[in-house]
Amino acid sequence: MELQDVMTRRRMLALGAAGLGALAVGDGGPEMATITRPLARGRAVIHPGHGPHLPRPGAMPARLPPLPARTDAVHRLPDLFPTVPPETIALTIDDGPQPEWTPKMLDLLAEFDVKATFSLIGIQVKQFPKLADRIVRAGHQLCNHTMTHPLGIASMSRKRVDAEITEAHDRIGHATGVAPKFFRSPGGAWSHAVFHSAARHGMVPIDWDIDPRDWARPGTRHIKRAMLKAKGGDILLCHDGGGDRSETIKALRKVIPELKKRGLTFVPL
Repeated sequence: MELQDVMTRRRMLALGAAGLGALAVGDGGPEMATITRPLARGRAVIHPGHGPHLPRPGAMPARLPPLPARTDAVHRLPDLFPTVPPETIALTIDDGPQPEWTPKMLDLLAEFDVKATFSLIGIQVKQFPKLADRIVRAGHQLCNHTMTHPLGIASMSRKRVDAEITEAHDRIGHATGVAPKFFRSPGGAWSHAVFHSAARHGMVPIDWDIDPRDWARPGTRHIKRAMLKAKGGDILLCHDGGGDRSETIKALRKVIPELKKRGLTFVPL
């Protein structure tokens, strides 16, 4: 193994152990969690923007170190990364992977050279693991969005909450080789049990600033108008799963170049 490969591997393992304190926003956004045990499959793990491909490690993704349980979710980028440039925004995309709309979303983001954060539902990853893997290979960040997307998660027992989060964590890890560093609760519903489980899995709870309610199919014009209200530091929400997302795709085709013209820069979480 060349010296550069060895140094890169050591750096990635150190970041995986250090948690969020080791993260920094750069051209490719924060680094994804690295996996520290050898996987049965021999395909390479992709760590977007960071050195050579490493051998895909072990059958289970390593869990990140537990974090202190929060009592709120992050709504804005400066709360997550205090030194983030002021004209930076983050696009988050929920409820996939979905076989029709996720590829179209990925093609659109590639066309405009935007890296986003995909909040994945475990049951969707189970059905479409190759799509989840494609998201990682395209250089996007991953977020755990539970196994079955229960909208009543805030009233569920700690055991049921933890089962939802743990199974999704494992499904995502098996499909992609990446342990998500972020967690988004379905419908933005939070409870002590949800915060506790997210922290136990080493994930930061994430909400949003801009919600165009595209899941309700309010029309392309409505989605576009809502998203164009974005300003530096905002976290934007839209969807690639849960139904017909043609309005979302059409709106983003207009919104992304317009926001870029304003000098805003998209980064993954």
